[in-house]
Amino acid sequence: MRGPAATRSIRPVRILQLSSDWKWTGPAAPMVQLAAAQREAGHEVALACAKAPPETRPALWEKAEEAGVVPTLELSRSRGVRPWRDRDDAAHLRALIEARDFDIVHTWHTRDHALALRAAASRRRAGRTRIVRSYKVAEPIPALPWNRWLFGPGTDGLICVSEASAAANRRLRGGRPTAAVFGAIDLVRFSPGSPAPGTRESLGLDEKHHVIGIVARAQRHRRFEWLLEAMAQLSARDPQARLVVLGRGTHIEETAVKPAERLGISDRVVFAGYRTDDYVDIVRSFDVFTFLVPGSDGGCRALLEAFACGVPAVTSKRGALPEIAVDGETGFTVDEEAVALAGAWETLIRDAEKRAMMGRAARARAENEFSPERLVERVDALYRAAGV
Repeated sequence: MRGPAATRSIRPVRILQLSSDWKWTGPAAPMVQLAAAQREAGHEVALACAKAPPETRPALWEKAEEAGVVPTLELSRSRGVRPWRDRDDAAHLRALIEARDFDIVHTWHTRDHALALRAAASRRRAGRTRIVRSYKVAEPIPALPWNRWLFGPGTDGLICVSEASAAANRRLRGGRPTAAVFGAIDLVRFSPGSPAPGTRESLGLDEKHHVIGIVARAQRHRRFEWLLEAMAQLSARDPQARLVVLGRGTHIEETAVKPAERLGISDRVVFAGYRTDDYVDIVRSFDVFTFLVPGSDGGCRALLEAFACGVPAVTSKRGALPEIAVDGETGFTVDEEAVALAGAWETLIRDAEKRAMMGRAARARAENEFSPERLVERVDALYRAAGV
């Protein structure tokens, strides 16, 4: 595995990571992880973000503090770009950028991107500060007039979740630096091993069960109907097959629970909810992982975590998934048909040797491609291309 010294491809720089959101979803975890890894590599890194409402947990601010990246500036809790409303945030941000002499302001959402452009306008014209944007959705950026400016002249460096996404978004860039950067995971926390005693039992499972796991919010677009139909087909052939769904969502009853009942597989599906303390052990308890539709984090962090734990995966061909997974090596990528999904699961469940081999390949891919050190190397290269 690479060490921190391997990341020092450019001189240490001063970086402000900037997020106008407060939720611990989508780009939040990748941003905090990148900030921590950049500090480890020798960069000076600060974070500015909003605090969540008291009832919102988990939240970005608190998670950043836990990671040792204590936010430097609190932004207001606002959405959208509103120049008059945002004048105080822009003024405070301008003062911070001047005081700390940041080389890079790294943004993650449209509102904080617009704030950065406003706050660092004069420094950017003078070549003293560059604006970098991480775009965490795999689909191409809509070619609207505002986007053509924001992601064209308004962005010195653009980071996308996959090569396909970067290629699609270069049409807005006018030749400006654009790069694909995979996410990263903690390879020590997420590592192969047996789950803690009692983990499967806590889910109502035991060692005889063949466990397929998925981590996904219960949202209408996440293709639960495909997932559950495939499970119905598999369970008809394998009575020991079980599906564990990790995640929550306001639509879980209509999108997942009731459809499972209609298919007659409620006893084969475990809705485990949102887990924190035992999350890694639950992932280790899976025989096969599956990932079908990327959510607000197009980097598909849960798949990287499963790979790091040595769990092979069956995925769709959406977004960054065909680039993160290697079909036939770390598992299988399949067409969006229930028979294809169920068949790939069954192949891995029935062949323990193939499953173990693919699990080892998944771990090796995580070590080679998804380490925090590798992440910093790739981002450093984009910063250098952007003129830092």
